[in-house]
Amino acid sequence: MKTTTLAVISALSVSGAAFAKDDNSISFGSEQCSIEFTNDVRIEPQRLQITNANNQHLVFENGQLEIDGEIMNLTSEQQEAVANYVDSVRTQMPEVAQIALDGVKIAGVAIEEVGAAFGIQHNDALTELVDQIGVNIEDTFYQNGAFVMGKQSFEQLGNDIENQFDEDFEQAMEQAVLQSIGGILVSLGTQMIGAGGDMDEFEQRMERLGEQVEQRVELQAANIEKRADALCITFTELAAQEQQLITMIPELKSYQLLSN
Repeated sequence: MKTTTLAVISALSVSGAAFAKDDNSISFGSEQCSIEFTNDVRIEPQRLQITNANNQHLVFENGQLEIDGEIMNLTSEQQEAVANYVDSVRTQMPEVAQIALDGVKIAGVAIEEVGAAFGIQHNDALTELVDQIGVNIEDTFYQNGAFVMGKQSFEQLGNDIENQFDEDFEQAMEQAVLQSIGGILVSLGTQMIGAGGDMDEFEQRMERLGEQVEQRVELQAANIEKRADALCITFTELAAQEQQLITMIPELKSYQLLSN
């Protein structure tokens, strides 16, 4: 069942591409993005709030910018720059969660593909595990009608997924195999007969079967990896936009979301 493990882990790694790992950096696809999240953001339909490490808040609502409880008097140029920045944050930040959720969906596809290939008919435990990871992502990023993202969210979610996967995957895999042992034996027997009893040919058949499953999953993962790579570039551009805004309004310095 090595193929099952590799396919599911590969799919979930695409999901993990959107999460902070070492030193709060973000890994997108196979490349390391230099962007770091330094504060937390909460995006609501009519309101955007950034909270820094000192639990101070920046709020943009109804066209007004409020910093630590004080409404800022901005020039028309500053107002336009702030509004453009807020629009960029609203548009780009939620893509992180969507990439993660789509990666989890691919893990579900991997389970189905492997089950069909190897005669595993009882994938409930594996499916529930992947579904729960999806629920964890939803609960982390979407809270009470708002989108929430930041350093703490990334660290918590990354740790939760890693711990849950390490603890539960092997047990779920064993349960699926035990429940489907009859179907697995029939599948293996069919492959053995097709190989004419030749163990080398049988081994090659099984290897090809595993490769076919892995290729199908990787094809679906490739699109998400491209989106993740593009998102890294987008965040780099957003960080530059943020720095320009801080130059215009220095009070925003302690509320910046991104640094590189």
